[in-house]
Amino acid sequence: MSSVGAPRPDPVPIGEIAEPPFVRLPDPSALFATRAHRLVALAEGHQLAPYLRFLAALSAAQHNVQEGLAEPEMPADDARARAREFGMPPLDRGKFTADAAFDSTLDRLFSLAATIDMPGEARAALERATAADAGLRTDMVRAVLDDAIPVEALADHLFVAAALQVHFARQAARLDGKSLVPVGDGACPSCGGPPIASLVVGWAGAHNSRFCVCSLCATQWNYVRIKCTLCGSTKGISYQHVESDKLVRAETCDTCHGYVKIMQQVQNPALDPVADDVASLALDLLVREKGYRRGAVNPFMLGY
Repeated sequence: MSSVGAPRPDPVPIGEIAEPPFVRLPDPSALFATRAHRLVALAEGHQLAPYLRFLAALSAAQHNVQEGLAEPEMPADDARARAREFGMPPLDRGKFTADAAFDSTLDRLFSLAATIDMPGEARAALERATAADAGLRTDMVRAVLDDAIPVEALADHLFVAAALQVHFARQAARLDGKSLVPVGDGACPSCGGPPIASLVVGWAGAHNSRFCVCSLCATQWNYVRIKCTLCGSTKGISYQHVESDKLVRAETCDTCHGYVKIMQQVQNPALDPVADDVASLALDLLVREKGYRRGAVNPFMLGY
C-alpha cells in the first residue's frame, strides 16, 4: 500500500472552468443498471467474483423492480420549506413510514431476488426476510435506516437495504435540487444519509470537482477537496491506495481517525461508488491495519 500526503488537484482543462452545482440528484432509471454492468466487469478475475456477480444480479433486480411502480409519497411543500429554512434534509429517514410504493418495491425485490443464483446461506436469509410479518419488516427497515443492523442478521437486511435504496433514490429524484442546502459534514442534503464514497468527477462544468455520494438515496453533493468528509477537518488528511489501483484511495483523517474512499471518476468514468467500494475491499483491510475506522456506510459490505 502507498501513502501520500494531500495531492494537488489536477489542472482544469481550458474551457472547462468548474462551477459545480451543489447537488446532482440520482437518475433511478439508469443508476442500478449502470451499477450492475460495472459489477459484472469488476468480477472478471476478481477474488470476490462470486459475490460481485451476486450483487450485479441484485442491482439488475433493483433496476427491473421499478417498472410500473406507483409514485412514492413525497413530503408536503410546507415540510420541504421548513427543512430548507432550518438546514435539514427534506427526506427525513428518521421519520420514514412505508407507503404503497415502498411496500410494492420490497415485495417485488424479494420476488426477483428469489430468481438470483446465490449461496444457500443467502437464500435462507432471503426466505426469512420474505416470510417476516409487518412488524418485523418495520423493525428491519428501521435498523437499516439507523445504521444499526444486528450482526447476526446482516444477510437478511441486505435485501431490505436494496429496496430502500430504490425507494429513496426515486424520492430524491423528485426533489428540486436547487432548493437543497448543506445539512452538515458527512450528511446527505436530501435524506441525511452518510456518504458511501466521494468522486472526483469529469462532468462538463464540474471538471475535477469532488462530490460525496449518499449511501441511501444516491444524491451527490459538492464537497471541497482535501477535507474530511466525516468531521470536516482539513488537518492531517492523507491518502492511501494499493499499488494495483491508484484511482480508488482511502482519504484518512488524523483528527477523527476515520476514512472514506475517494474515487477518480474523472480518469475512469466507469467507477461506481457502490461497486468499486466492494471491489476495493483489500484497501479497507490495509487501512484498518493502520488504525483508521471506516466512516462510510455500504450495506453490501457489512459482513466484511
